[in-house]
Amino acid sequence: MIKEVEIKVQPRAINDVAAIEKAALKKAKVKPSDKTEVVVLRRSIDARGNQPVFRLRVAVYVGEKHQPEPAILDTFQNVENAPRVIIVGAGPAGYFAALELIELGLKPIIFDRGKDVRTRRRDLRAIQQFGEVNPHSNYCFGEGGAGTYSDGKLYTRSHKRGNILKSLRLLVEHGGVSDILVDAHPHIGSNKLPKIVANIRETILKYGGEIHFDAHVTDFVFSKNKSKAEGKKIEGVIVNDKEEHLGETVILATGHSARDIYKLCDDRGIRLEVKPFALGVRVEHPQSLIDKIQYRQESREENLPASSYRLACQVGGRGVFSFCMCPGGLVVPASTAPGEIVVNGMSMSRRDSAFANSGTVVAVEPEDLAPFAHHGIFAGLEFQKSVEQAMFQFGDGSQKAPGQRMTDFVKNNISKTLPDTSYIPGLVAAPVHQLLPESISKKLRLGMQEFGRKMKGYFTEEANIIGTESRTSSPVRIPRNPSTLMHQDAEGLFPCGEGAGFAGGIISAAMDGQNVAKAVHRFLTEK
Repeated sequence: MIKEVEIKVQPRAINDVAAIEKAALKKAKVKPSDKTEVVVLRRSIDARGNQPVFRLRVAVYVGEKHQPEPAILDTFQNVENAPRVIIVGAGPAGYFAALELIELGLKPIIFDRGKDVRTRRRDLRAIQQFGEVNPHSNYCFGEGGAGTYSDGKLYTRSHKRGNILKSLRLLVEHGGVSDILVDAHPHIGSNKLPKIVANIRETILKYGGEIHFDAHVTDFVFSKNKSKAEGKKIEGVIVNDKEEHLGETVILATGHSARDIYKLCDDRGIRLEVKPFALGVRVEHPQSLIDKIQYRQESREENLPASSYRLACQVGGRGVFSFCMCPGGLVVPASTAPGEIVVNGMSMSRRDSAFANSGTVVAVEPEDLAPFAHHGIFAGLEFQKSVEQAMFQFGDGSQKAPGQRMTDFVKNNISKTLPDTSYIPGLVAAPVHQLLPESISKKLRLGMQEFGRKMKGYFTEEANIIGTESRTSSPVRIPRNPSTLMHQDAEGLFPCGEGAGFAGGIISAAMDGQNVAKAVHRFLTEK
């Protein structure tokens, strides 16, 4: 027999196994002599009352033992000589698609324009310390994708899109801490993810897959046996303008910043669609201030994690909202080309930075894109670029980002001084309110005041406004048939993940990769 109960645990006792077991047995009305095992299934923090508490969902086993699921990797077989499936991109969508393909008996061949996680660090150092942007290796491009060095959060609301638990279990089987299986808002940390990503690479190679770095896909290979009337059939890719690689299908999992891939699709007659997106700034507070607001404590209890927030409101019919909140985190440069300033947030596993940051953005509407309408499907991309370049042009040619105190941003004043920041390249006092399009700036200013009313203490001169948070998602979608997950105009092409417009974060991208791999398997077995 198994009894599931919910219990509340004070922060000071969250690591006391005996206390948790005692509380669970009492709630389940089970005698200590009758219990076989006690297993924590879910853990979350409830900070709504006078004092924050942990809420646990616990399974109490009586007369039987908890049987862990067998390891997923134990079912893998070698696929070296199996049908070949090309994957473009070694981010979470691409790597989890590859793992799923191996499980289904297909051989993944992955091409990534960037470098492996270890070598990639040199380019991250170059952008942080010297302002040098490598367009193929940066915080967005390279093994593991954008999440490896600029995120670490594993929470998703996309519960209907796939098997979240399977994705988390695979991360644990590759070195992730088991806590991510029970935490309501799981997080690994950008210092731990690189090793996990490298372990996934080793699994793919061990079972017969291939992975090629510094391999920029520059074109598609089309079947010569397809007439124009029948549409296009993609049989492979061209890498670095010269190498032809063929496969049964191509999974396109390039991430939301691979703008050249959108151009390539358009040039080759592969239909694209306009997609909603948002743009704004990074807001950085002292973490101690956010803790005080959220936990209502002068100093955070030792066992409580750095606190977070999620805020949203409507201003003039448009959504203004926080995005990718990083408690105890850092702001990092996320530019993918010289001559632009783009920022993002990340957190280490301990979340022990003195700062909290989040993207704070406004939904972009068609009227914002009117000056860029002549760019057609790429109006949103050009709008993004114009803001990113304006931020860069204000500076000194480095990756120093325009900054402004929150109170000055709202009042349209240039700050005389700026608060301390986690952003390593540094900040330069700037009229961020003017560097942003007025329609975005005005709604951000009103939104921040509203957030201050919702969350007392949020609106403060201690907070930095840092420009610009422009890569929340791509303004372009690569469409696909909702049943086959294949592009309707290009047989054999499977758009996947954030770059295609079907995910937003590590886990949702991983699940989309798994779903697309299954769709590829169906396509190949039903041919």
